[in-house]
Amino acid sequence: MTANTAKKSSVRGANIGNFTQSWQPSANPWLIAVSVMLATFMEVLDTSIANVALPHIAGNLSASIDESMWVLTSYLVSNAIILPATGWLSNFFGRKRFLMACIVLFTLSSLACGFAMNLGMLVFARIIQGAGGGALQPIAQAILLESFPPARRGAAMAVFGLGVVVAPIIGPTLGGWITDNYSWRWVFYINFPVGVLAILMTQAFVEDPPYIKKSVHGRVDYVGFGLMAIWLATLQILLDKGQQEDWFAAIWIRWFAFLSVISMIAFILWELRSREPIVNLRILTNRNFAFGTLLITMVGMVLYSTLALLPLFLQNLMGYPALQSGMAISPRGLGAMLSMIIVGRVIGLVDNRFLIGGGFAILAFSVFSLGHINLDIGMASVVWPNIINGLAMGFIFVPLSTMAMGTLPNEQIGNATGIFNLMRNIGGSIGISVVTTLLSRSAQIHQAILVSHLTPYDPEFQQRLHVLQGTLTSQVGPVAAVQGAYGMIYGTLVKQATLLAFVDNFRLMSLLCLLCIPLVLPLKKVGRRSSPSALH
Repeated sequence: MTANTAKKSSVRGANIGNFTQSWQPSANPWLIAVSVMLATFMEVLDTSIANVALPHIAGNLSASIDESMWVLTSYLVSNAIILPATGWLSNFFGRKRFLMACIVLFTLSSLACGFAMNLGMLVFARIIQGAGGGALQPIAQAILLESFPPARRGAAMAVFGLGVVVAPIIGPTLGGWITDNYSWRWVFYINFPVGVLAILMTQAFVEDPPYIKKSVHGRVDYVGFGLMAIWLATLQILLDKGQQEDWFAAIWIRWFAFLSVISMIAFILWELRSREPIVNLRILTNRNFAFGTLLITMVGMVLYSTLALLPLFLQNLMGYPALQSGMAISPRGLGAMLSMIIVGRVIGLVDNRFLIGGGFAILAFSVFSLGHINLDIGMASVVWPNIINGLAMGFIFVPLSTMAMGTLPNEQIGNATGIFNLMRNIGGSIGISVVTTLLSRSAQIHQAILVSHLTPYDPEFQQRLHVLQGTLTSQVGPVAAVQGAYGMIYGTLVKQATLLAFVDNFRLMSLLCLLCIPLVLPLKKVGRRSSPSALH
């Protein structure tokens, strides 16, 4: 490139940057927020609402529980593949046009899910649904950041956070209620009216910014997209099915792990060398965005891990029905809504790093509180830590999103939100895989330790054994009483070992939250007006 060409390019980039900074949409930003968040809330809700309906789906479609798990996995795989490519696809097709196409695709595929006559049809519809829904989160976040002036971006991220954080929390409860009172098919049918309203509002209020309208369509990065699809598909399947297949004991898991690593390395190298990459990884040279992406990955791990652990504890150990366990977890959404309203108002008055660090400290406390659970607790012992957990999420998510995007030019925000949301979801998948694996392995370790106390030389064990034998002898006879007493004691031991495994997991999540606090320090303070300068 010649000096004159470089100079012209620099001037043109500066002009575009200044123009997009001063651009404001013609519609009220809050109407735009409602328009894009209707679709986003619907999509995020669908990542968790179908979980509790799986037994009903399996029974109705004559499939096993393991087979029905592909209803979740297929959605997550296609969703993950589209997420990071959202910025490029928005520029190529036009953001508003692409957003409306995604909403239409998501809505129609939701109807197809409800009408599915067999598991194959349902899984195929879920793949299409995941592809349509994958772009909704990053597009909504990009539109909100661009539609609100820099001084009001905290409020915009509070609105976005309400959808992204609250939806997966209320999803299981809503899904359980719909399934119990109507049918699992209505879990998908409810998307139709919301989707239609979202399409109408998007058509009326959303518009493309100038840099989208003036973007030049280059060649399609087929190689990059193919490598990305292989990497994310193999990674997601690996994380979802690993524990079920005993991880690397299964040959196909080893092959998937190999393919995932090789395709990831090839994807990174290809995208860094490509002139027109489908995902611009160079954006990670921006310090705020790099550390923000790392932190949102950690947030995803903690959020989705605790959401996965608590229903297992409440239903398997405490005997709660699905709806009641969902009601015990749902107050987390109330905490999140309250904190996001507060943070949306104070975010311009307080250094965001203090808000994020304090949020992680509160999150660590709330998760550590769950590390004191036992088999005699009441619902309040779960509800209050969940409310505090939700409060913490609001203090983390809103300022973290604002700071991560705050030093990027508007032209890069679409690409950045795709990566940002992808890493939160990948963090969630990694977190769920880790805690479910640790839960199983840790329970076995605790069981081996506890069983060493069940000996003839342990007076407490002998006393308990004799009491149970005496109680059962009058009912089943002396021989069966001995076997029954040992069985009851072993059942109690398994419960206690599993309880200790849950405690270990919650305390590990608390430690992870504390380790995130120092990672807040490298974030640069973002002013009330973001700079249009490039990536440093």
